[in-house]
Amino acid sequence: MTFTLIGCSRISVNHIKAAKINNLETKAICDLSQERMDTIIAEYYSTEDVRCYTDYRQMIEEIKPDLAAITTPSGSHAQIAVDCINNGINLIIEKPIALSLFDADAIIKAADEKGVKVCACHQNRFNTSVQVIREAVEAGRLGKMLHGAAHIRWNRGEDYYKQAPWRGTWDQDGGVLMNQCIHNIDILRWMMGDDIIEVVGMTDRLNHDFIEAEDLGLALVKFANGSYGIIEGTTNIYPQNLEETLYLFGDKGTIKAGGKSINTIEVWNFADETDNKDEVNRIIQERSTKSTGIGNVPLYTDVIEAIEKDRPVYIDARAGRRALELVLAIYKSAAEGKSIKLPLDSCSTIDFKGRFD
Repeated sequence: MTFTLIGCSRISVNHIKAAKINNLETKAICDLSQERMDTIIAEYYSTEDVRCYTDYRQMIEEIKPDLAAITTPSGSHAQIAVDCINNGINLIIEKPIALSLFDADAIIKAADEKGVKVCACHQNRFNTSVQVIREAVEAGRLGKMLHGAAHIRWNRGEDYYKQAPWRGTWDQDGGVLMNQCIHNIDILRWMMGDDIIEVVGMTDRLNHDFIEAEDLGLALVKFANGSYGIIEGTTNIYPQNLEETLYLFGDKGTIKAGGKSINTIEVWNFADETDNKDEVNRIIQERSTKSTGIGNVPLYTDVIEAIEKDRPVYIDARAGRRALELVLAIYKSAAEGKSIKLPLDSCSTIDFKGRFD
């Protein structure tokens, strides 16, 4: 299966490694910077015939790959995605899938019409710990879901934003919730039943006056099944990343996943008492050892199999839209000072330009 990479940013390395492990034939890479492409070629493709392009449209017309990955700045995802889809190319799109619901809907509509597979790269769903938690949720071991919480307590300094000037801007990125926290936000929504009735949010820019968007986001979420969610995201933790945690509370079970990326089970209590957290962590470690570790690799495996067998991908464009919708609902609630009902029909990060000026 032939593969091309659009965007040679820092995150692209995870895609390159996942593509290689999955035996994809990389035909070309594309970036506006020849220097970045030269670095990628030298490190990963020095013995292979991989072409370089600065125009992705020219690349997809000439190469016509089976699968492409989009790892460009977030604000460019949608246009590139629609162009690829209209050329019949299956896609993996880095998070967030887009920065507006209009653009996310355009991606979904085009993919449906062209019959191609589009995967939103929320690869943390494939983390072994997350898969074990999901098994417990799907088996009903927590009973009636009561509430859940996602905490992302990280650090990002000025050097991080200087590496890529689009970071922290409203037209190309968004703030901590859209960039750093969207993975855990996606997982919380997924675990709690997906359907949301109402969102109340507060955001602020407390410690990063050199970016446009928020560095702190807080939200309460009311799910359609009667449960509630709590979201806390910040890049203000001194002096480095502290933790990323996920809590799930049901009337028959409690789960807490922690560590640097919810990769360790810290609490695992159920009314059925069939196992404990030490046993679960042993299983997670065993599964992780047998797999290749990071979530990108199994995500690529899933997409390849979905193309070959013509079945849905595990994390489709609609899942990407749901994660985007929740972040935008928090932004909208914070900006308007009121609760926001879901579903949202239209909203974009651009709507909040100048919010903290």
